[in-house]
Amino acid sequence: MRCPKRWLARTDAALSTYKSLRDELAPDKPIWLTETADAACGGNRWDKTFLDTFRYLDQLGRLARAGVQVVMHNTLAASDYGLLDEKTFRPRPNYWGALLWRRLMGTTVLDAGAALAPGLHVYAHCHPSKRGAVTMLAINISRSAARTIMLPLPAERYTLRAAGLKGATVQLNGNTLALTDEDGLPHLAGRAIEAGAVHLAPETITFLAIPGAANSACR
Repeated sequence: MRCPKRWLARTDAALSTYKSLRDELAPDKPIWLTETADAACGGNRWDKTFLDTFRYLDQLGRLARAGVQVVMHNTLAASDYGLLDEKTFRPRPNYWGALLWRRLMGTTVLDAGAALAPGLHVYAHCHPSKRGAVTMLAINISRSAARTIMLPLPAERYTLRAAGLKGATVQLNGNTLALTDEDGLPHLAGRAIEAGAVHLAPETITFLAIPGAANSACR
């Protein structure tokens, strides 16, 4: 991808097309995305790698911000773009991204404000299970530039990164994500951080859960 920004923005363009059709043929009906994955023309070579997790989570953030209530992924365990490897059923990077989204990003969408810096995409939702809590998703798509955001309150940090963007292994806060010896999910623990500047390394995806936000929309 020579221009990640334009590639990711294709989601907005596609949504605009379908909104026009909805307004013409079924006014006021909700829009659901009933099938999505990076699968055009049979798939891309990076479907099962960490690189596609940037597309996947950014797409979820964009669509939620635009009012899309349901996004269905194709597929769970088949093809190169399934969330699980179809032979081993081991989770791929997109599975871990989807799991963190499910646990940390609720259905109430908040205004994350304007873009803080080029290549930094930020989304904000109410936490799904903690009253008043807010979760921010910060995606740094820059390949070389770190970014910084300021947090007014302490938070729990969950940062996804990989040794190589086109690898199938991903780390959470420096620990490689994998099933346990009993094929169970590992404990996905956040790292407690204080209020203040948060460093976001290049090519990383970070969830910041803020339990003390006391946001009135998240009750």
